[in-house]
Amino acid sequence: MAVTSEQRFGEFVVVRVHEGQEHVAELVLDRPGAMNAVSTDMARSIAAACDTLAADPGVRVTVLTSSHERAFCVGADLKERNSFTDAELLRQRPTARAAYTGVLELPMPTVAAVHGFALGGGFELALSCDVIVADRTAVVGLPEVSVGVIPGGGGTQLLPRRVGAARAAELVFTARRLEAAEAHGLGLVDELVETGRDRTAALELAGRIAANSPVGLRAAKRALRLGHGLDLRAGLEVEDAAWRSVAFSGDRAEGVAAFNEKRKPNWPGE
Repeated sequence: MAVTSEQRFGEFVVVRVHEGQEHVAELVLDRPGAMNAVSTDMARSIAAACDTLAADPGVRVTVLTSSHERAFCVGADLKERNSFTDAELLRQRPTARAAYTGVLELPMPTVAAVHGFALGGGFELALSCDVIVADRTAVVGLPEVSVGVIPGGGGTQLLPRRVGAARAAELVFTARRLEAAEAHGLGLVDELVETGRDRTAALELAGRIAANSPVGLRAAKRALRLGHGLDLRAGLEVEDAAWRSVAFSGDRAEGVAAFNEKRKPNWPGE
């Protein structure tokens, strides 16, 4: 798939758009020398890339991928952390958080393409996406308590939303790693594909999503995210607010017209 545009954020993060998928952005973790361990510089770059993507109305889907053959991301850069004083670690915390919240708060649908190791903060980056596609080499887990900390990139909140409180507690407390088949069976990943197909499958899924209304996609994501965990009545109010934000949009008018005229929509994106 030919690359039509590419923008680098610092040394370790790249955003690409491919021929034929102009509304899909590929956000690539590109620190192969450290299996994509998230250093301070890399965290800063992830946040900057997400800020740029969030502000681009032409991006309908973002796919989070890795350039490393054997890892999606192994989590925080513990070699760097080992050199920090307590004061330095405290100062670095907002930078680290911004990377994870940057992915989590992207306004368009997001898909993670996972192969190899996705551990600690690496798995939290994947959990921050709406859908996780993994190949059969994937090994996932939140091992933070084994090194004296806790998941700090959203794991204690995102994992129970996927698998329930008790299962999440068992996985966090034991710090155990799960291979792809078990992870899929428990719902830690959403789609399991053959070895080497995670990126291709994720981009294909993104293409199918991106064929839909960009206004509708962003509103649907808001409703899903904001309504989760609310009681039904409150959740339906969230949904109604999202519906009102799209009901009188150009996309809604175009979608209805295209349906009645039996043609493919040409979304205005507004």
